[in-house]
Amino acid sequence: MEPVAVIGAGPFGLSTAAHLRARGIPVRVFGEPMVSWRANMPEGMLLKSTPAASNIDAPQPGHDLVDYCDAAGIPRLVTDEDIVPVETFVAYGEWFRQRLVPELERVRVVSVDRRADLRGFELKLDSGEVFTTRAVVVATGLSGLAHLPRELAVAAPDGPAPTGPVSHSSQLHDLSRFSGRELIVVGAGQSALETAALAAETGAQVRVVARGKRSVDFGAPPWQQPLLRPESPFGRAWSLWALTYYPHPYRHLPPAVRHFLVRRVLGPLGAWWLRDRFEGKVQVSEVARILRASGETAGRPALTVRTLGGRIEELSADHIVAATGYRVDLAAMDFLGHELRTRLAVSRGTPRLGAGFSSSVPGLYFTGLPAAASYGPVMRFVCGTEFASPRLVRHLAARYR
Repeated sequence: MEPVAVIGAGPFGLSTAAHLRARGIPVRVFGEPMVSWRANMPEGMLLKSTPAASNIDAPQPGHDLVDYCDAAGIPRLVTDEDIVPVETFVAYGEWFRQRLVPELERVRVVSVDRRADLRGFELKLDSGEVFTTRAVVVATGLSGLAHLPRELAVAAPDGPAPTGPVSHSSQLHDLSRFSGRELIVVGAGQSALETAALAAETGAQVRVVARGKRSVDFGAPPWQQPLLRPESPFGRAWSLWALTYYPHPYRHLPPAVRHFLVRRVLGPLGAWWLRDRFEGKVQVSEVARILRASGETAGRPALTVRTLGGRIEELSADHIVAATGYRVDLAAMDFLGHELRTRLAVSRGTPRLGAGFSSSVPGLYFTGLPAAASYGPVMRFVCGTEFASPRLVRHLAARYR
Protein backbone atom coordinates (compact mmCIF):
# COMPACT_ATOMS: atom_id res chain seq x y z
CA MET A 1 0.00 0.00 0.00
CA GLU A 2 1.24 3.46 -0.86
CA PRO A 3 1.81 5.66 2.21
CA VAL A 4 -1.09 7.87 3.25
CA ALA A 5 -0.13 11.56 3.08
CA VAL A 6 -0.96 13.65 6.15
CA ILE A 7 -0.55 17.37 5.50
CA GLY A 8 -0.02 19.21 8.76
CA ALA A 9 1.78 18.41 12.01
CA GLY A 10 -0.37 20.07 14.63
CA PRO A 11 -2.53 18.14 17.12
CA PHE A 12 -4.94 16.75 14.51
CA GLY A 13 -2.23 15.78 12.05
CA LEU A 14 -0.06 14.12 14.69
CA SER A 15 -3.01 12.28 16.22
CA THR A 16 -4.19 10.99 12.83
CA ALA A 17 -0.69 9.85 11.92
CA ALA A 18 -0.28 8.04 15.26
CA HIS A 19 -3.52 6.13 14.69
CA LEU A 20 -2.50 5.22 11.14
CA ARG A 21 0.86 3.89 12.32
CA ALA A 22 -0.81 1.88 15.10
CA ARG A 23 -2.90 0.11 12.43
CA GLY A 24 0.21 -0.70 10.42
CA ILE A 25 -0.76 1.71 7.63
CA PRO A 26 2.29 3.41 6.09
CA VAL A 27 2.14 7.17 6.41
CA ARG A 28 4.16 10.23 5.44
CA VAL A 29 3.55 13.37 7.50
CA PHE A 30 4.53 16.79 6.16
CA GLY A 31 4.94 20.10 7.99
CA GLU A 32 6.57 21.83 10.92
CA PRO A 33 5.42 20.35 14.24
CA MET A 34 2.98 22.54 16.20
CA VAL A 35 3.80 25.48 13.95
CA SER A 36 0.58 27.43 14.57
CA TRP A 37 1.03 27.10 18.33
CA ARG A 38 4.74 27.85 18.17
CA ALA A 39 4.75 30.83 15.81
CA ASN A 40 1.24 32.31 15.84
CA MET A 41 0.52 32.51 19.55
CA PRO A 42 1.89 35.39 21.67
CA GLU A 43 4.61 34.72 24.20
CA GLY A 44 3.16 34.18 27.64
CA MET A 45 -0.21 33.00 26.34
CA LEU A 46 -2.17 30.51 28.43
CA LEU A 47 -4.56 27.99 26.94
CA LYS A 48 -8.25 28.65 27.52
CA SER A 49 -8.91 24.90 27.46
CA THR A 50 -8.49 22.82 30.61
CA PRO A 51 -5.84 20.08 30.82
CA ALA A 52 -8.52 17.45 30.13
CA ALA A 53 -9.43 19.30 26.92
CA SER A 54 -5.79 19.62 25.85
CA ASN A 55 -4.90 15.96 25.32
CA ILE A 56 -3.82 14.89 21.84
CA ASP A 57 -5.57 11.57 21.23
CA ALA A 58 -3.27 8.56 20.86
CA PRO A 59 -4.06 4.93 19.96
CA GLN A 60 -2.52 3.72 23.21
CA PRO A 61 -2.45 5.11 26.78
CA GLY A 62 0.45 7.04 28.21
CA HIS A 63 0.47 10.04 25.89
CA ASP A 64 -1.76 12.60 27.61
CA LEU A 65 -0.61 16.01 28.80
CA VAL A 66 -0.16 14.70 32.34
CA ASP A 67 2.09 11.92 31.01
CA TYR A 68 4.27 14.55 29.37
CA CYS A 69 4.41 16.49 32.65
CA ASP A 70 5.62 13.35 34.44
CA ALA A 71 8.21 12.63 31.74
CA ALA A 72 9.47 16.22 31.76
CA GLY A 73 9.59 16.41 35.55
CA ILE A 74 7.31 19.43 35.78
CA PRO A 75 4.23 19.96 37.99
CA ARG A 76 1.25 17.92 36.83
CA LEU A 77 -1.54 19.74 35.02
CA VAL A 78 -4.67 17.80 35.89
CA THR A 79 -7.55 19.78 37.41
CA ASP A 80 -9.83 22.34 35.79
CA GLU A 81 -8.09 24.99 37.86
CA ASP A 82 -4.68 24.17 36.37
CA ILE A 83 -3.78 26.54 33.52
CA VAL A 84 -1.68 25.33 30.58
CA PRO A 85 1.04 27.70 29.25
CA VAL A 86 1.34 27.62 25.47
CA GLU A 87 5.05 26.82 25.77
CA THR A 88 4.19 23.70 27.79
CA PHE A 89 1.62 22.65 25.22
CA VAL A 90 4.08 23.09 22.34
CA ALA A 91 6.63 21.00 24.21
CA TYR A 92 3.96 18.36 24.84
CA GLY A 93 3.17 18.22 21.11
CA GLU A 94 6.86 17.78 20.27
CA TRP A 95 7.18 15.00 22.87
CA PHE A 96 4.08 13.30 21.39
CA ARG A 97 5.62 13.56 17.91
CA GLN A 98 8.97 12.12 18.96
CA ARG A 99 7.30 9.11 20.55
CA LEU A 100 4.56 8.35 18.02
CA VAL A 101 5.38 10.14 14.75
CA PRO A 102 9.18 10.05 14.54
CA GLU A 103 9.29 10.05 10.72
CA LEU A 104 7.83 13.56 10.33
CA GLU A 105 9.15 15.32 7.21
CA ARG A 106 9.72 19.06 7.65
CA VAL A 107 8.85 19.96 4.09
CA ARG A 108 5.96 21.87 2.57
CA VAL A 109 3.42 20.34 0.23
CA VAL A 110 3.32 22.63 -2.81
CA SER A 111 0.43 20.99 -4.63
CA VAL A 112 -2.05 18.13 -4.48
CA ASP A 113 -3.74 17.02 -7.72
CA ARG A 114 -5.73 14.04 -8.90
CA ARG A 115 -3.71 11.42 -10.75
CA ALA A 116 -4.45 11.08 -14.45
CA ASP A 117 -5.99 7.64 -13.84
CA LEU A 118 -8.14 9.10 -11.02
CA ARG A 119 -6.93 6.34 -8.68
CA GLY A 120 -5.26 8.62 -6.21
CA PHE A 121 -3.28 11.81 -5.90
CA GLU A 122 0.01 13.31 -6.97
CA LEU A 123 1.81 15.47 -4.43
CA LYS A 124 4.65 17.88 -5.12
CA LEU A 125 6.92 18.90 -2.26
CA ASP A 126 9.08 21.99 -1.95
CA SER A 127 12.06 19.63 -1.86
CA GLY A 128 11.32 18.87 -5.52
CA GLU A 129 10.04 15.35 -4.85
CA VAL A 130 6.87 14.13 -6.54
CA PHE A 131 5.05 11.06 -5.23
CA THR A 132 1.65 9.40 -5.49
CA THR A 133 -0.76 8.10 -2.91
CA ARG A 134 -4.31 6.78 -2.76
CA ALA A 135 -5.29 8.85 0.30
CA VAL A 136 -4.59 12.36 1.60
CA VAL A 137 -5.54 13.80 5.00
CA VAL A 138 -5.62 17.60 5.20
CA ALA A 139 -4.85 18.65 8.78
CA THR A 140 -3.42 22.13 8.21
CA GLY A 141 -5.11 23.70 11.24
CA LEU A 142 -5.25 27.50 11.28
CA SER A 143 -2.64 27.95 8.55
CA GLY A 144 -3.78 30.50 5.99
CA LEU A 145 -7.25 30.90 7.53
CA ALA A 146 -6.83 34.15 9.53
CA HIS A 147 -9.95 36.24 8.96
CA LEU A 148 -9.83 40.00 8.38
CA PRO A 149 -13.32 41.57 8.02
CA ARG A 150 -13.90 43.80 5.00
CA GLU A 151 -14.22 46.95 7.08
CA LEU A 152 -10.70 46.40 8.45
CA ALA A 153 -9.19 45.08 5.20
CA VAL A 154 -9.65 48.53 3.63
CA ALA A 155 -6.78 49.79 5.80
CA ALA A 156 -4.57 46.81 4.86
CA PRO A 157 -4.82 46.42 1.06
CA ASP A 158 -1.72 44.23 1.03
CA GLY A 159 -2.96 42.12 3.92
CA PRO A 160 -2.48 42.46 7.67
CA ALA A 161 1.10 42.86 8.90
CA PRO A 162 2.74 43.73 12.24
CA THR A 163 4.66 46.52 10.52
CA GLY A 164 1.56 47.99 8.86
CA PRO A 165 -1.43 49.85 10.31
CA VAL A 166 -3.44 46.64 10.87
CA SER A 167 -2.27 43.17 11.90
CA HIS A 168 -4.03 39.92 12.77
CA SER A 169 -3.59 38.56 16.29
CA SER A 170 -2.00 35.39 14.83
CA GLN A 171 0.94 37.50 13.62
CA LEU A 172 1.97 38.91 17.00
CA HIS A 173 4.30 36.49 18.74
CA ASP A 174 6.17 39.29 20.57
CA LEU A 175 3.84 41.92 22.03
CA SER A 176 6.64 43.84 23.75
CA ARG A 177 7.05 45.81 20.50
CA PHE A 178 3.98 47.82 21.55
CA SER A 179 5.37 48.94 24.91
CA GLY A 180 4.64 52.64 25.39
CA ARG A 181 2.31 52.73 22.36
CA GLU A 182 -1.45 52.96 21.94
CA LEU A 183 -3.12 49.83 20.66
CA ILE A 184 -6.66 49.01 19.53
CA VAL A 185 -7.70 45.35 19.64
CA VAL A 186 -10.84 44.47 17.70
CA GLY A 187 -12.79 41.49 19.04
CA ALA A 188 -14.32 40.03 22.19
CA GLY A 189 -13.10 36.44 22.24
CA GLN A 190 -10.29 34.89 24.22
CA SER A 191 -7.72 35.83 21.58
CA ALA A 192 -8.72 39.50 21.71
CA LEU A 193 -8.95 39.74 25.49
CA GLU A 194 -5.74 37.85 26.22
CA THR A 195 -3.82 39.75 23.52
CA ALA A 196 -5.04 42.98 25.10
CA ALA A 197 -4.06 41.88 28.62
CA LEU A 198 -0.62 40.67 27.54
CA ALA A 199 0.04 43.90 25.61
CA ALA A 200 -1.04 45.99 28.61
CA GLU A 201 1.33 43.98 30.81
CA THR A 202 4.21 44.91 28.49
CA GLY A 203 3.42 48.61 28.90
CA ALA A 204 1.03 49.34 26.04
CA GLN A 205 -2.10 51.49 26.37
CA VAL A 206 -4.81 49.19 25.09
CA ARG A 207 -8.42 49.67 24.05
CA VAL A 208 -10.65 46.73 23.09
CA VAL A 209 -13.36 47.54 20.56
CA ALA A 210 -16.20 45.02 20.49
CA ARG A 211 -19.67 44.98 18.98
CA GLY A 212 -22.71 44.91 21.22
CA LYS A 213 -23.66 45.79 24.76
CA ARG A 214 -22.00 43.55 27.36
CA SER A 215 -19.98 41.96 24.55
CA VAL A 216 -16.91 41.54 26.77
CA ASP A 217 -17.48 38.81 29.33
CA PHE A 218 -15.67 35.98 31.09
CA GLY A 219 -16.57 32.40 31.89
CA ALA A 220 -17.40 31.17 35.37
CA PRO A 221 -14.66 29.52 37.46
CA PRO A 222 -14.93 25.71 37.74
CA TRP A 223 -16.16 25.90 41.33
CA GLN A 224 -19.10 28.10 40.30
CA GLN A 225 -20.48 25.86 37.55
CA PRO A 226 -23.79 24.01 38.16
CA LEU A 227 -23.21 20.49 39.45
CA LEU A 228 -26.49 19.04 38.18
CA ARG A 229 -25.47 19.35 34.53
CA PRO A 230 -23.18 16.86 32.72
CA GLU A 231 -19.49 17.61 32.62
CA SER A 232 -17.62 18.26 29.38
CA PRO A 233 -14.11 19.57 28.64
CA PHE A 234 -15.66 23.03 28.12
CA GLY A 235 -17.92 23.24 31.15
CA ARG A 236 -21.15 21.84 32.54
CA ALA A 237 -24.02 22.06 30.05
CA TRP A 238 -26.16 19.56 28.16
CA SER A 239 -25.38 21.22 24.82
CA LEU A 240 -21.62 21.15 25.40
CA TRP A 241 -21.77 17.51 26.53
CA ALA A 242 -23.74 16.47 23.42
CA LEU A 243 -21.56 18.39 20.97
CA THR A 244 -18.39 16.98 22.54
CA TYR A 245 -19.27 13.31 22.88
CA TYR A 246 -22.03 12.81 20.27
CA PRO A 247 -21.17 14.89 17.20
CA HIS A 248 -22.10 11.97 14.90
CA PRO A 249 -25.46 13.40 13.72
CA TYR A 250 -24.22 16.98 13.42
CA ARG A 251 -23.51 16.73 9.69
CA HIS A 252 -27.16 15.86 9.06
CA LEU A 253 -28.43 19.19 10.44
CA PRO A 254 -29.53 21.90 7.96
CA PRO A 255 -26.52 23.90 6.70
CA ALA A 256 -27.72 27.17 8.26
CA VAL A 257 -27.98 25.51 11.69
CA ARG A 258 -24.56 23.87 11.41
CA HIS A 259 -22.77 27.07 10.48
CA PHE A 260 -24.63 29.07 13.13
CA LEU A 261 -23.66 26.63 15.90
CA VAL A 262 -20.01 26.58 14.83
CA ARG A 263 -19.93 30.36 15.19
CA ARG A 264 -21.95 30.72 18.37
CA VAL A 265 -21.31 27.69 20.60
CA LEU A 266 -18.26 28.38 22.74
CA GLY A 267 -18.16 31.77 21.03
CA PRO A 268 -16.63 35.05 22.24
CA LEU A 269 -15.88 34.64 25.95
CA GLY A 270 -12.79 35.20 28.03
CA ALA A 271 -11.38 32.53 30.34
CA TRP A 272 -12.30 32.85 34.00
CA TRP A 273 -8.67 33.34 35.04
CA LEU A 274 -8.23 36.31 32.66
CA ARG A 275 -10.75 38.63 34.29
CA ASP A 276 -8.41 39.99 37.00
CA ARG A 277 -5.65 40.64 34.45
CA PHE A 278 -8.02 42.47 32.12
CA GLU A 279 -10.47 44.57 34.13
CA GLY A 280 -9.06 47.93 35.14
CA LYS A 281 -6.03 47.49 32.87
CA VAL A 282 -7.69 47.61 29.46
CA GLN A 283 -10.20 50.20 28.23
CA VAL A 284 -13.31 48.77 26.53
CA SER A 285 -15.41 50.45 23.84
CA GLU A 286 -18.60 48.54 23.09
CA VAL A 287 -20.02 49.77 19.80
CA ALA A 288 -23.01 49.02 17.58
CA ARG A 289 -20.90 48.62 14.47
CA ILE A 290 -17.41 49.15 13.07
CA LEU A 291 -17.94 51.09 9.87
CA ARG A 292 -14.44 51.21 8.45
CA ALA A 293 -10.75 51.46 9.22
CA SER A 294 -8.37 53.96 7.69
CA GLY A 295 -4.67 53.41 7.31
CA GLU A 296 -3.57 56.88 8.25
CA THR A 297 -5.40 59.66 10.09
CA ALA A 298 -3.01 62.30 11.36
CA GLY A 299 -0.26 59.71 10.91
CA ARG A 300 -2.13 56.95 12.81
CA PRO A 301 -4.63 54.24 11.83
CA ALA A 302 -8.19 54.81 12.99
CA LEU A 303 -11.55 53.09 13.31
CA THR A 304 -14.82 54.81 12.46
CA VAL A 305 -17.57 53.31 14.61
CA ARG A 306 -21.26 53.76 15.32
CA THR A 307 -21.78 53.89 19.07
CA LEU A 308 -24.57 52.12 20.91
CA GLY A 309 -26.27 55.50 21.09
CA GLY A 310 -26.12 55.96 17.32
CA ARG A 311 -23.30 58.53 17.11
CA ILE A 312 -20.42 58.25 14.64
CA GLU A 313 -17.02 58.41 16.34
CA GLU A 314 -13.40 57.91 15.30
CA LEU A 315 -10.94 55.99 17.47
CA SER A 316 -7.25 56.16 16.65
CA ALA A 317 -4.12 54.43 17.92
CA ASP A 318 -0.59 53.59 16.85
CA HIS A 319 -1.70 50.15 15.64
CA ILE A 320 -4.87 48.09 15.20
CA VAL A 321 -4.97 44.36 15.95
CA ALA A 322 -7.75 42.32 14.39
CA ALA A 323 -8.44 39.49 16.83
CA THR A 324 -11.22 38.39 14.51
CA GLY A 325 -10.59 34.67 14.42
CA TYR A 326 -10.32 32.26 11.53
CA ARG A 327 -12.59 31.33 8.65
CA VAL A 328 -12.35 28.13 6.67
CA ASP A 329 -12.18 28.81 2.95
CA LEU A 330 -11.06 26.18 0.48
CA ALA A 331 -9.97 28.98 -1.84
CA ALA A 332 -7.25 29.81 0.70
CA MET A 333 -5.90 26.24 0.55
CA ASP A 334 -3.93 26.98 -2.59
CA PHE A 335 -1.95 23.75 -2.36
CA LEU A 336 -5.10 21.94 -3.47
CA GLY A 337 -5.14 21.94 -7.26
CA HIS A 338 -7.83 23.94 -9.03
CA GLU A 339 -9.39 20.87 -10.64
CA LEU A 340 -9.47 19.12 -7.27
CA ARG A 341 -11.15 22.06 -5.57
CA THR A 342 -13.81 22.31 -8.26
CA ARG A 343 -14.73 18.66 -7.61
CA LEU A 344 -15.15 19.12 -3.87
CA ALA A 345 -18.66 19.52 -2.49
CA VAL A 346 -18.62 22.61 -0.31
CA SER A 347 -20.90 24.45 2.10
CA ARG A 348 -20.16 28.16 2.49
CA GLY A 349 -16.55 27.63 1.50
CA THR A 350 -15.97 24.64 3.79
CA PRO A 351 -15.67 21.02 2.63
CA ARG A 352 -18.89 19.05 3.05
CA LEU A 353 -17.81 15.83 4.75
CA GLY A 354 -19.43 12.44 4.99
CA ALA A 355 -18.79 9.45 7.22
CA GLY A 356 -15.27 9.16 8.59
CA PHE A 357 -14.38 12.75 7.65
CA SER A 358 -14.30 11.81 3.97
CA SER A 359 -14.86 14.48 1.33
CA SER A 360 -16.77 14.13 -1.92
CA VAL A 361 -13.47 13.28 -3.64
CA PRO A 362 -12.69 9.62 -2.78
CA GLY A 363 -9.51 9.35 -0.75
CA LEU A 364 -9.41 13.01 0.36
CA TYR A 365 -10.09 13.65 4.06
CA PHE A 366 -10.23 16.79 6.21
CA THR A 367 -9.83 16.97 9.97
CA GLY A 368 -9.60 19.71 12.59
CA LEU A 369 -10.99 23.18 11.92
CA PRO A 370 -11.97 22.49 8.27
CA ALA A 371 -14.24 19.70 9.59
CA ALA A 372 -16.09 21.91 12.10
CA ALA A 373 -18.94 22.80 9.75
CA SER A 374 -19.63 19.08 9.29
CA TYR A 375 -18.90 17.68 12.76
CA GLY A 376 -19.44 20.61 15.07
CA PRO A 377 -17.60 23.09 17.31
CA VAL A 378 -15.54 20.39 19.06
CA MET A 379 -13.41 20.20 15.89
CA ARG A 380 -12.10 23.66 16.77
CA PHE A 381 -10.39 22.28 19.86
CA VAL A 382 -7.61 19.81 20.60
CA CYS A 383 -9.96 17.44 22.41
CA GLY A 384 -11.72 16.95 19.08
CA THR A 385 -8.88 14.58 18.15
CA GLU A 386 -10.48 11.97 20.45
CA PHE A 387 -13.53 11.81 18.19
CA ALA A 388 -11.96 12.55 14.81
CA SER A 389 -8.75 10.52 14.60
CA PRO A 390 -9.96 6.96 15.29
CA ARG A 391 -13.04 7.42 13.10
CA LEU A 392 -11.15 8.91 10.18
CA VAL A 393 -8.51 6.17 10.30
CA ARG A 394 -11.10 3.42 10.64
CA HIS A 395 -12.92 4.69 7.54
CA LEU A 396 -9.69 5.06 5.59
CA ALA A 397 -8.45 1.60 6.60
CA ALA A 398 -11.72 -0.05 5.57
CA ARG A 399 -11.61 1.61 2.17
CA TYR A 400 -7.94 1.07 1.34
CA ARG A 401 -7.00 -2.21 2.98
